[in-house]
Amino acid sequence: MPHNRASAATGTPVPARQRETGAGMFGVRAADVRRGGGGRRSAAAAGCVVIALAGVTGCGGGGDDGKPKAATRPAPSRPAATARALTEAQLTALALAEGEKAGGLTVSEYSQGGPLGDAYTASPAVCQPLVSLAGDVSGHTPIAQVQRRADQPGGILGVTVDVTLRSYAGGDAAEIMRALGRAGRACAGGFTEERAVARAAYEKAEPAAPPSFAGEADEAKAFRFTVLDVKGKQKLYEYLTVLRSGSTTLAFRGEILGTKDIGRIPEDVMAAQWRKFRAGRA
Repeated sequence: MPHNRASAATGTPVPARQRETGAGMFGVRAADVRRGGGGRRSAAAAGCVVIALAGVTGCGGGGDDGKPKAATRPAPSRPAATARALTEAQLTALALAEGEKAGGLTVSEYSQGGPLGDAYTASPAVCQPLVSLAGDVSGHTPIAQVQRRADQPGGILGVTVDVTLRSYAGGDAAEIMRALGRAGRACAGGFTEERAVARAAYEKAEPAAPPSFAGEADEAKAFRFTVLDVKGKQKLYEYLTVLRSGSTTLAFRGEILGTKDIGRIPEDVMAAQWRKFRAGRA
């Protein structure tokens, strides 16, 4: 959940994509919501208008350029259309809990509502799954959802990972994955993220390496985003990984405050959530 903007006082990149709380504005109110914010999607976005999209060549699906393809399994072991959607209570039991440790990060809950970034939209619309999968903006309203955040304890700046578990009726979970695939192909060369009072320019969307356990999921897709800061000079980086297990999706969005490229979402965080989810479903 990221797009830095430069502080007028220091010139240091500060967050511009908010993760402030709201009263469940984003399709389904999260059963569990965390305190505070710390990533680029956590700070005030007002007045943060990003320059128009730069003309940058997109990344294809991997191959000769040596970049990994977004992982996907062609034959899901459990069709989403026949898997029963989990309830809010079930998702809560399967989600990482307040205070749990994942690698060097600590898990926390939202205090009132979901991340503000859930309400953002994309232009063109085909790119929407790369910005937000929330029901109000994605066209696929989940039956239930639970959201968590993993970051440095004590407000220390560093890597931040937002974790969202969503359950769907019918074949919507599988359709979410198909929509992500279409967005990855159509939006490789960039797109615009539309906010309430601002917009951000994604310069590139390209495949990222999936987690090592991705083969255990029915489907998995991973992306790396290059985003221009508000002045259109600095390049910022964000990662998105989405796994599907039956009618449930597990989405991880990772970022860091500043221009450093974290390389991928910390696997310890994804693995901890995946293990808990799998153990609860065994």
